[in-house]
Amino acid sequence: MSLSRHLLRRRPQALNPCHIRQFSTTANTAHHKDHQRTHEFLPPSNYLNSWETPRNPKEAESRLALLRREYAKQMKAVRKEYIREMELQKLEKLKMDEARRETLRIANEERKAAKAAEKKAKAKEREIAEAEFRKTLMKERAGKLEYWRTRTKQIEEKKMKKNELLRRQSSEWIDESALEKKIMEVMVDVVHL
Repeated sequence: MSLSRHLLRRRPQALNPCHIRQFSTTANTAHHKDHQRTHEFLPPSNYLNSWETPRNPKEAESRLALLRREYAKQMKAVRKEYIREMELQKLEKLKMDEARRETLRIANEERKAAKAAEKKAKAKEREIAEAEFRKTLMKERAGKLEYWRTRTKQIEEKKMKKNELLRRQSSEWIDESALEKKIMEVMVDVVHL
């Protein structure tokens, strides 16, 4: 209280309107008035101002006992009605909870089904990709194998040509008896380059 008085006593130019906070403990009056206007009141009780002072105490005692008995009956009826309303509210809440659980269960099942379908689609895509990869790999292997076969064939052909050339040249070889004669001829006939 003293803080709000202190803040309100300050000079007005020192207070920025956006920094002023209303220090109020009362409820919103517009809501309160609206509630009063729309509220339906119970009918007046027949117990209020119903007591008339009897002449003798016995009559007063019997009327008081009668009033108490009627009040107890009415309170019993009110309690029964309250208990019935509470049970209805509890049943309604249980139904709402059950409906909410059912919707959550359905949503979970749908989500699981969507995930399973997505997994199947991804597995199918993965299978297709693996099949394409295997096919590409087999093509590469076949290409390499073909290259290796042609290469080995070329090498064998070169070897065969070399051997054939060697065979042809070896057929021109000189016998051992004529070898000494050829060596002498080569030594005597020196060809100058």
